[in-house]
Amino acid sequence: MLHVDIPSRSDIERLFSVRGAACLSLYLGTTPLTQAAQADRIEMKNLARTGLEALHAQGVDKKDVAAIGDAIDDLIEDDEFWAHQARSLAVFATPERVLTYRLPNALEPVVETGDRFFMKPLLRAVTVPQSAMVLALAQGSVRMVEVSGELPAQTVKVADLPKDAASAVGKASILGRTPSGRLQGAEGQKVRLRQYARQVDQALREHLAGREIPLILASTQPLDAIYRSINTYAHLAIAGIPGNPELVSDADLAAAARQVLDGLHRDELKALHDEFALRVTQGRATTDIAQAARAATFGAVSVLLVDIDEIIPGHVDEVTGAVVFGDSGGIARQGVVDQIAGRALLSGARVLGERRADIPGGGSLAAIMRYPF
Repeated sequence: MLHVDIPSRSDIERLFSVRGAACLSLYLGTTPLTQAAQADRIEMKNLARTGLEALHAQGVDKKDVAAIGDAIDDLIEDDEFWAHQARSLAVFATPERVLTYRLPNALEPVVETGDRFFMKPLLRAVTVPQSAMVLALAQGSVRMVEVSGELPAQTVKVADLPKDAASAVGKASILGRTPSGRLQGAEGQKVRLRQYARQVDQALREHLAGREIPLILASTQPLDAIYRSINTYAHLAIAGIPGNPELVSDADLAAAARQVLDGLHRDELKALHDEFALRVTQGRATTDIAQAARAATFGAVSVLLVDIDEIIPGHVDEVTGAVVFGDSGGIARQGVVDQIAGRALLSGARVLGERRADIPGGGSLAAIMRYPF
């Protein structure tokens, strides 16, 4: 099973807000296979050693470096922690605390030190949906299927999920009259299906509370439309998986779900490209790093797309937003785009980590602003 801790927006804002002389950011690939986790521990130990050496070289207090080292060692020795992993692990450490996130997408090993955390790889994990839940809903059965990256799909247990439509309404069949006796046949069946759908939605409300993972519906009409009409989960995908899910394996549902996720991201990117083109004509969009830095500093950015691969060394002034390009030396190289992304996020902007080819203009970033700037 893939164990993930997708950070919420508030989590990312908190990480972007951290400032201190000793901030260590580690990213490494992991495996959900417990028996293969030893190699991940070794990789973590090697990355941490590199980071601690860099902190020493940067003149960080020896006690602070030792505190981070001790906390990382404790994490490496935690058997229970390593028994439940995903495809990547992000670790953010200061002398006071260590925060970890298990991520569904594969990330390259990264070590960064400095006065803030390095966040762009984490942005990719929350930008492109890698995981989803599939609600396989039919009159005769209902099940939830977890889809996580490239791992095998799994049916997950959901408390209080009804077995089928008939048992949900306490009847041998959903074709009988309604309690008032007024409705029967096709109309009565829809009433029963709506009652069934409400019970399913109530069970999922508890199961999905606080999550933002896409929910993909696999069903047939009229149950598909009925469920959508009463659904209360904010992240139900518009696109669904057609056909009777009782005749489809979990693996095939997962394959179809991944196509839905890809389509969702393509549609989102197209909409953003169209909006960017419109805002350029209004003086409300830019691909210029210096202009985007000033706009982010003064809270003018509405949407920001950043290249997660490129790192442009430099510093953005905290007050004016002026950019000074150039390598600050050492291993700390979060760069100006990461700093711009943090400021935009903290001012309420939507920030997406993308590949360069998917960014309007094909540059390091593209910013859509709230007003001409």
